Amino acid sequence: MPELPEVETVRRGLAPVMEGQVIARAEVRRADLRWPFPERMAERLTGARIDRLGRRSKYLLADLDRGETLIMHLGMSGRMLIAKPGGTTIPGSFHHHHPAPEKHDHVIFDMDSGVRVTFNDVRRFGAMDLVATGALDTHRLLSVLGPEPFDNGFSDAYLAEKLKGRATPVKSALLDQRIVAGLGNIYVCEALWRAEISPMRLARDLTPRQIATVTQTIRDVLTDAIAAGGSSLRDYRQADGELGYFQHSFAVYGREGEPCRTPGCAARIERIVQAGRSSFHCPVCQG
Repeated sequence: MPELPEVETVRRGLAPVMEGQVIARAEVRRADLRWPFPERMAERLTGARIDRLGRRSKYLLADLDRGETLIMHLGMSGRMLIAKPGGTTIPGSFHHHHPAPEKHDHVIFDMDSGVRVTFNDVRRFGAMDLVATGALDTHRLLSVLGPEPFDNGFSDAYLAEKLKGRATPVKSALLDQRIVAGLGNIYVCEALWRAEISPMRLARDLTPRQIATVTQTIRDVLTDAIAAGGSSLRDYRQADGELGYFQHSFAVYGREGEPCRTPGCAARIERIVQAGRSSFHCPVCQG
């Protein structure tokens, strides 16, 4: 599932063609994805201007001039694809410049500019919803989320308070979206390696210095991943169809049995299973 860097990369790719633009026509080609689409979704989107395209955790948020926000989640295999019109754009006939939708093209946004944005989702684990913008923070998907890793609220003091007394592994604690929003398996593994902390260490046992290191390495890993366009594993692509490249920089994730990348370390990366998920770590550097 795409994590914060992948979703932020998609947001940045979509912003130039969607932000400030009018949805000339929205087409909803099925009744549901992971959950049913909201009532009259195509009608409520058609003619609306997207004032702002934002992100909260792993959700894309399109604020509309009609006082509603479109919440979009990519799920396991969802992709937002941009197609510019071929030939000369003829006002009012933008849809003539694009090929017929494919089987897994479930939602189509034809913008006034002639650009088409398509939500394609093979596995159909994605989701969309429309909610009053003023009630966004109370939406069931967003109300439970903790602070963003780049927000001031995600501080050393905040993380220390959240981890205090928790007898769960620090890896599991950092995956808890109620503690910090947007982190997933890949980037927690990478951040803990940089911080030289074992994923098996109990959250309550981290020292203040280690907590400060974790908050910084989380930000560093996410910054590097966003700069690389995210990590392309399985279905993920950027909005322009290009692959992300951060997977080539993985220090531990998916590298079981390979040498640790810390200079002078002769250990090999190990994999363990925690709460049904694979955790990759160096037994020496993170011992």
